[in-house]
Amino acid sequence: MSLLAAASAALPIGKLLAQSADLVAPATGAARDFDFFIGSWTVKHRRLKKRLANNHDWEEFDGSCHVRSLLGGLANIDDSAVNLPGGAYRGIGLRAFDAKTGSWADWWLDGRNPHKIDVPIIGTFAGGVGTFLSDDTFENEPIKVRGLWSKIAPKSLQWEQAFSPDGGKTWETNWVMRYARAA
Repeated sequence: MSLLAAASAALPIGKLLAQSADLVAPATGAARDFDFFIGSWTVKHRRLKKRLANNHDWEEFDGSCHVRSLLGGLANIDDSAVNLPGGAYRGIGLRAFDAKTGSWADWWLDGRNPHKIDVPIIGTFAGGVGTFLSDDTFENEPIKVRGLWSKIAPKSLQWEQAFSPDGGKTWETNWVMRYARAA
């Protein structure tokens, strides 16, 4: 069974995801905000080796990402291969639109610890940039997490993650992913 199929079955919404072909999203711009992401991508990762440690030592590595639309465009799921220098792993990103709030939730399920899904970051798109925020913990300390979707073009885009240990006053970008559409 593929990782994508296993995750879809394991998540509480697995049955809904399997029925996505029967559902149609409303014709609203916000519900289609992630249409740009559907397809196959090669990914160049740049990540801080240590987070929130005044560290400026970055590591770079490659990956790939395959994204498909679900629920008639109200959700999407990606199957990502991440080729870390210390060993490769897979993960799943799941995004779903809330028509009541006009916002998206974005979850990450890490293949190295697949029984735990991360706290979602919640956000919207404005001016071609998606800004997503959440409260979380890092090394047992409360932090804010920010994810930005930017530089969105037909054949490329960028995502970056930042942490704030001071309630959002300052941010440390710790992961940048540059996507190029695969042929």
